[in-house]
Amino acid sequence: MTLTELRYIVAVAQEHHFGRAAQRCFVSQPTLSIAIKKLEEELGVALFDRSSNEIRPTDAGLRILDQAQRVLEEADMIKQLAKEEQNELEGSFKLGLIFTVAPYLLPKLIVSLRDLAPKMPLMLEENHTGALTDMLKKGELDAIVVADPYQEAGVVTVPLYDEPFFVITPKGHAFEEMDEITTNELADEQVLLLTEGNCMRDQVLDSCVELASRQRIKGLTNTLQGSSINTVRHMVASGLGISVLPATSLTENDHMLFSIIPFKYPAPERRVMLAARRHFVRQKALETIKTAIFHSQLAGVRFVKPEESTED
Repeated sequence: MTLTELRYIVAVAQEHHFGRAAQRCFVSQPTLSIAIKKLEEELGVALFDRSSNEIRPTDAGLRILDQAQRVLEEADMIKQLAKEEQNELEGSFKLGLIFTVAPYLLPKLIVSLRDLAPKMPLMLEENHTGALTDMLKKGELDAIVVADPYQEAGVVTVPLYDEPFFVITPKGHAFEEMDEITTNELADEQVLLLTEGNCMRDQVLDSCVELASRQRIKGLTNTLQGSSINTVRHMVASGLGISVLPATSLTENDHMLFSIIPFKYPAPERRVMLAARRHFVRQKALETIKTAIFHSQLAGVRFVKPEESTED
């Protein structure tokens, strides 16, 4: 049994295809297939069910693959320890962020990180939570910034900040005269939401029970949706309806486009978190990303103190 063979079986398990796994490992498909067959003969068990087009691990294979992933991570740790004289903050860091956080956090994070780790440039990916999680587990990303609720096997999370939501309305809307708004008062309004599959849409509906109930009754065909926060902002400004947006997406000059009204206490909010694989090697780099976010002077949020932070 070799580390190469373990890398082959982990690649097949993640790709569900021998050809794609071979390409990922930079070997020919026959080379990969022969190596895996040799390993199966050595172990005396079949690791994969080959009866369908999409390759799936057997029950025995699942347990072995889980252990193989751990072995590979420990092997990477040995390499890292052997290079402990090297500066861990040199070389790119692959960071993923959900769409509703990236545009507002990144400009401040990059400035902050420039001082803390000038030799650690960011390779960035913006995507939905599910896609970012898949990339994280495959090792294509080092860490991801996501919103609670979030829980994945083999992934640890660190809370970063809590961010309140605000109501935005077109100019001249009746809500302009109000100092604060309750979630109940949204139920009778035309509320613009992000498209399905976006976690912030779910957070808004979870916080506004009456609005969520109305959406279920009327159905999605009667729901106005926007593909991004920026799109929703401009639809509200044009008078199409009202919306609920996170604090970081609002600026001082927005009053020229639309009105911003806070929710009555306690305001709906979301918790933004940093997630990484449990055995990720570059812990100092990960800690530096977290510190840079804490030092980013992000307006309108409450940063989570270390004593409030819990890991899965």
